[in-house]
Amino acid sequence: MEATSTTVSRKTAWLRVIMMAIAAFIFNTTEFVPVGLLSDIAGTWSMKTAEVGIMLTIYAWVVAVMSLPMMLLTRNVERRLLMAIIFILFIVSHALSTVAWSFNVLVISRIGIALAHSVFWSITASLAIRVAPAGKKTQALSMLATGTALAMVLGLPLGRVIGQYLGWRSTFGVIGIVALVTLICLVRLLPKLPSEHTGSLKSLPLLFRRPALMALYLLIALAVTAHYTAYSYIEPFMEVVANVTGNGTTFLLLLFGAAGILGSVLFSTLGNRFPAIFLVVALAIISLSMLLLWLAATHMLAIALLSIIWGMAVMIMGLAVQVRVLALAPDATDVAMSLLSGIYNIGIGGGALLGNQISLHYSVAQVGYAGGAIGFIAFAWCLWSFHRYPQLRVHG
Repeated sequence: MEATSTTVSRKTAWLRVIMMAIAAFIFNTTEFVPVGLLSDIAGTWSMKTAEVGIMLTIYAWVVAVMSLPMMLLTRNVERRLLMAIIFILFIVSHALSTVAWSFNVLVISRIGIALAHSVFWSITASLAIRVAPAGKKTQALSMLATGTALAMVLGLPLGRVIGQYLGWRSTFGVIGIVALVTLICLVRLLPKLPSEHTGSLKSLPLLFRRPALMALYLLIALAVTAHYTAYSYIEPFMEVVANVTGNGTTFLLLLFGAAGILGSVLFSTLGNRFPAIFLVVALAIISLSMLLLWLAATHMLAIALLSIIWGMAVMIMGLAVQVRVLALAPDATDVAMSLLSGIYNIGIGGGALLGNQISLHYSVAQVGYAGGAIGFIAFAWCLWSFHRYPQLRVHG
């Protein structure tokens, strides 16, 4: 009897993890899909792409500011019910995006999505670990990461293709429909999951007294700001600087995302053996990629190669940091992860805002140089932190 129930539960457990990974794919797709639609959205209301780009910053900063408060507000809510509430808010907000009659209404709908996002990413990593089969926690996290990577590989380019042929509103409509199907599956598959190990406000002083963790948080803020300074404006950059057609940009976004999956595989294979080297090298590659962006823009092959190594490095950096945060805060995973999500989004918002200002006041051609410069500051901080806090060099 025991053996049968274990077999059934292993299959069900994997199905639950897969559905969580699909949910991660949907949430990440909607955060990043405007990157590929900036020009189309701008055209609807006769705005500049840089003006529309501000919605990337607003979304990211709502997630950043609300991640911890929303996590603490919902920390005693049963997890399956909470997941259902998050998805309903997500779906309703996408319906509003689809019919948005002004840019302000579109921004309001994106704020609704960002609120759902802020809770989702605070609870997902720890939930995936809880529903995973015994002894498969790392693989469950890796699957979540793959869902995230696929958002770059498939979500963003597919969203862009739908936007190109059916209009950008259809992209948000399709995401809403896919989210509805996912919600039905999750409600049927997930068991009742009482809240546990969430940590509370009392965990905050404990976490803030861990200097290695604080150094890591600062590192991710710098690195993500650097990356999104250039990446947020990659679509107008390709159009204006590289003279790449719409399909060419879609292809490059596909390459970037596919490389992210390669990075994920590489990290899950070798990350345990060389954790410190992986992070240091990834940061160096991200920074160099951005500095070389303008030079590579004239040759399609060069920009394609650059997209591949840049995409791999970004994924490796994200995974390396996530693994370390979980290792440094095993006693308050939800609080630590919601702080990470918040800090990550401060970086996304800061980078998008910086890219916006450079595009408006100088030229979109300069975004790579600005991103690369900040990237090297992050690289230097990483080397210093590793020297100062040896526990950062060791895998969790």
